[in-house]
Amino acid sequence: MNEYSTNQTPQISPEADLSLVENSTKIIDDLSELRSLLLGIEPPQVKKLYERLDNPRIHPEDISRLLPEAVILRSKADKQLGEAIVSTVEEAIQASVTQNQNVLSEAFFPIIGPAIRKAISSALEEMMQSLNQALEHSLSPESFKWRLEAKRTGKSFAEIVLLRTLVYRVEQVFLIHKQTGLLLQHLVANQVAAQDADLVAAMLTAIQDFVRDSFSVRKEDALQSLRFGELTIWIEEGPQAVLAGIIRGNPPQELRLVFQQAIEKIHLKLSREINTFTGDTESFQASTADLETCLAIQYKSASKKNYTYAWAFLGAIAIACGIWSFFAIRGQLRWHAYLQQLNSQPGIIVVNTKQHNGKYFISGMRDPLAVDPQTLIESTNINPKTVIGQWQPYLSLEPKFITKRVEKLLQPPKTVSLQIDNNGTLHATGSAPYQWILGARKLWQFVPGVTQFQDKNLKENELTELELYKKQIEQQMLLFSGGTTELIPSEAAKLPQLVLTIQKLLNTAKYLGKNVQLQIVGHTDASGTEQTNMLLSLNRANKILSYLKSQGINTSKFKILGVGYNLPLQTDLAPEAQIANRRVSFKVVVTNITN
Repeated sequence: MNEYSTNQTPQISPEADLSLVENSTKIIDDLSELRSLLLGIEPPQVKKLYERLDNPRIHPEDISRLLPEAVILRSKADKQLGEAIVSTVEEAIQASVTQNQNVLSEAFFPIIGPAIRKAISSALEEMMQSLNQALEHSLSPESFKWRLEAKRTGKSFAEIVLLRTLVYRVEQVFLIHKQTGLLLQHLVANQVAAQDADLVAAMLTAIQDFVRDSFSVRKEDALQSLRFGELTIWIEEGPQAVLAGIIRGNPPQELRLVFQQAIEKIHLKLSREINTFTGDTESFQASTADLETCLAIQYKSASKKNYTYAWAFLGAIAIACGIWSFFAIRGQLRWHAYLQQLNSQPGIIVVNTKQHNGKYFISGMRDPLAVDPQTLIESTNINPKTVIGQWQPYLSLEPKFITKRVEKLLQPPKTVSLQIDNNGTLHATGSAPYQWILGARKLWQFVPGVTQFQDKNLKENELTELELYKKQIEQQMLLFSGGTTELIPSEAAKLPQLVLTIQKLLNTAKYLGKNVQLQIVGHTDASGTEQTNMLLSLNRANKILSYLKSQGINTSKFKILGVGYNLPLQTDLAPEAQIANRRVSFKVVVTNITN
């Protein structure tokens, strides 16, 4: 196809020219009427024109002669005609590309070259400007060297930096539909100005077609690379799609394998979408991950220089700073640990702390019963000579110290436990001598922080002894021979111990300020009359009372009682069982002295 065929003038035959001459007058009239109709004017000839259009004998040739001028006039009037034929033109272009993609590529060939150069130049300029701004404030020795080189050679600083540091960088990748030449997906590297992706894709397709049509190459052969100065375009062609990458610098051949693997994976995943592609590129977002693997970049490794002395000097300074920082931080940690221990101790209040010339100064208040702050210094590994403390004495009202003051003042026996509650009440529990209890009830008021004294759970030791003596006396029984007031010989040995126990009971009761009444109860067995038994039991009780009096015991509050056989210990009438009923028992009653 001739690439300039669309601009040639068509040849008109003599017969057609004659026909035009003959009908010129008629055409002018018809054109006037059509112009009036398209422009919204209604001259008298409109009715006539309508009648002609309704005439089935009108030939398409008549309208074809008027249509070009009518389209031009309508386009000048407004944009409705252009908007109406947009969809039709799009469908026509798509149908043309589907039938033969070479038609449009050949038609666009005259403008593809300039478009390519302009796109690449614009991309390079934007990238250079971006990189130049990023490195504008660089202060490294290399940057000064590169700036001098840029000034000497006339190149921009960014160009020199790229020349000295960049090995290669894949700046853009394009996935192009092979059959239609339309762009399926496009990715751009960071800090790279993107061009019109559809235009670049069309350009690459046109170049491929141009090479195939202009040179003797096989149909299956494909263009693999293009080079424009520092830019290289690599093309990897698959069965249904083409992968193209714009690369700056000198890419290694290993990058080819990356491109090949990417186009293979895309065909494997999206083969059906590529075959059925009709213009919708939404489904090709799935190829983004594979295309991103192609956006590779590599910089030159910085040359190694010998800075042994400099690094040694800096290392020595760093070590010295590290050692100083270590000891400083360790000292601060120990000091804070010491302060935390002081603040956690009861009876110590830290008021002020400061550091000066390597020494620590601390002041506050301390209860005399609190722990010595110097003992806490040893546990934190601080040099005691560097700590100077000033402590003012005060009395802490914490329960721990109140209890210590109570114990120091009252000196309780080991059988007494003292505790202070949050209300300041002193609770005493256990047992103690009666005199100590009387003293504690008077002295507790002199202890700061104690508001009450509670000793309801505190028992007198003498009262316990009194209960013991009472129990021992009441458990005693003195047995008598039948019908007499004589003790069984073995019972006489109990009397001395009985006298001793009764004497202790009376002495203890007197010490506690209590009254003691001792009942001596006489009993008999069932033999004899009731009257006889009553008299006999009374005599037995009186005999024991007389013995106690003879031993020096004050029996003024003792009482004798005869009950006969009314309170038998054994109800068995056998003679051997009746001996338990011939006895004397004791009953002790302890009461408080009333004023």
